[in-house]
Amino acid sequence: MLEQVAERVAYNRPMKLRYLSIPVLCGYVAVASAATPTPDAAQLQAMAARFAPVEIRVDLASLPGNERAALAYLVEASRIVDALFLRQRSPAVPAQLLALAGDDSALGRARLAYFVLNKGPWSELDHDRPFIAGAGVKPGGGNFYPLDATREEVDAWIRTLSDTDRAAATGFFTTIRRTPAGELTTVPYSMEYQGQLGELARLLREAAAATKQPTLKDFLGKRAAALFSNDYYASDIAWMELDATIEPTIGPYEVYEDEWFNYKAAFEAFITVTDAGETAQLARFGKELQGLEDRLPIDRKYRRAKLGGLAPIRVVNVVVSAGDGNHGIQTAAFNLPNDERVVAEKGSKRVMLRNFQQAKFEKVLLPIAAIALPPGDRPLVEFEPFFTHILMHELMHGLGPQTITVDGRATTVRQELKELNGTLEEAKADISGLWALQQLMDKGVIDKRGERGMYVTFLASSFRTLRFGLNESHAKGMALQVNYLLDHGAVRIGADGRFSLDLAKTRKAVTGLTHDIMTLQARGDYAGVKALLDRMVVIRPEVQRVLDQLEGVPIDIAPRFVTADELLRTVR
Repeated sequence: MLEQVAERVAYNRPMKLRYLSIPVLCGYVAVASAATPTPDAAQLQAMAARFAPVEIRVDLASLPGNERAALAYLVEASRIVDALFLRQRSPAVPAQLLALAGDDSALGRARLAYFVLNKGPWSELDHDRPFIAGAGVKPGGGNFYPLDATREEVDAWIRTLSDTDRAAATGFFTTIRRTPAGELTTVPYSMEYQGQLGELARLLREAAAATKQPTLKDFLGKRAAALFSNDYYASDIAWMELDATIEPTIGPYEVYEDEWFNYKAAFEAFITVTDAGETAQLARFGKELQGLEDRLPIDRKYRRAKLGGLAPIRVVNVVVSAGDGNHGIQTAAFNLPNDERVVAEKGSKRVMLRNFQQAKFEKVLLPIAAIALPPGDRPLVEFEPFFTHILMHELMHGLGPQTITVDGRATTVRQELKELNGTLEEAKADISGLWALQQLMDKGVIDKRGERGMYVTFLASSFRTLRFGLNESHAKGMALQVNYLLDHGAVRIGADGRFSLDLAKTRKAVTGLTHDIMTLQARGDYAGVKALLDRMVVIRPEVQRVLDQLEGVPIDIAPRFVTADELLRTVR
């Protein structure tokens, strides 16, 4: 349903729209929260214009006919993922979309376009403020918990459960519902979403039947079975071992939509094709991971003596993304699976979305660098260090504390830090990614002549991430990093307000923050993390002054999946 609506929106979206200034948009946010009129068509168009339209095309000429057929089935499956994700955001969202689709007025079309972009009636760049009358506040627990429940009630109930029942209630693949008697209970996804999962499984099996690639066939068959069994372990292992020209990621994965606890996984899809040449070039990084783990700047007892056996890296080009993989700010890369059992046994896979990253670099990062950095540093901002740091960010998600012991009990960082985990984990991956790249430069794996360019590109990109808004985990994690670097003299602000780096102090601060974050994770120190984030997740005036100057620069991209549309028209 959403894909059909999105196609209509894509063809009618104005290509050139005037930007409203950040203060004007903030003015909208303020009045919207006071229950005054929601934005009109012109305001909505200006809000949408913060995302630069990008046509996503991928060369499929090398794929034989049967593989193109398999790919088409996967593109079709992504539509089911979109519908599932809408349900997970809020029970009202699917009906709101249908109502908007029936409004052909100028305001109705503008609302529909912005709704499709955000996958809901809340503007993600404006702290999830509703832009449609009557939408209400975005539920912190999404549609994973009863709407009449509170976080405190659910947390208290979980504490009363046996170990087995608690594992189910806090697991990735269950919702919490009420029994007829009003008691809380656990419902597996396989029951909650039974009808749509049946159709999704059918399409995955059709794709499995079409492909001749053994590892792709194996993954698709096992993932289809997992949708019914609610046990994703075997299919996650098969995904780790997947090595094919088509690289699909499809199922429930990330937990950021569960803002209460970060327990529940949202459905997403990235249907991609592998860039074999770029993948081969980056394979050397996977061989360095154990050495990096062994040198982490934390107490030796918190390091893992042996990482999971696999650490595949895939560079891919996106054909289509859907569900949690396509709303608001677009993903540039990801590190999955999140199941700590799989990570301990097999490691995790890092997937780099090269065509998305290239678009972000050209449309967003270069214009930011021209404003935020002094002239002498701007030529140092290049795509390769941008790309490589994103890769290392994803690699570092798999390093450091994962399964931990707190007060004598085995647990995980995710379960102990709850809703704080996402922010701290994103900050950890960013800052430790810089630390790791420095280690590899010092070792000679990466050319050290690019050292300053690496840090300068990161500094420019920090403003890109901060613009996502402090309701978003990556932006909150970046605020922590920028403020730490400022406090330690690593970042200097010139008389003209532009930002530059003291390289020696930056290296030292990067190591220090990596130590601090990973130590908090290893201890499962919820109170310590909360105190740190409360103090450091703010936009300081000197940072805000630069952000204010970026009002004419897009914040991110709005992809239109041209190749996916063409594939469905020609193959199916």
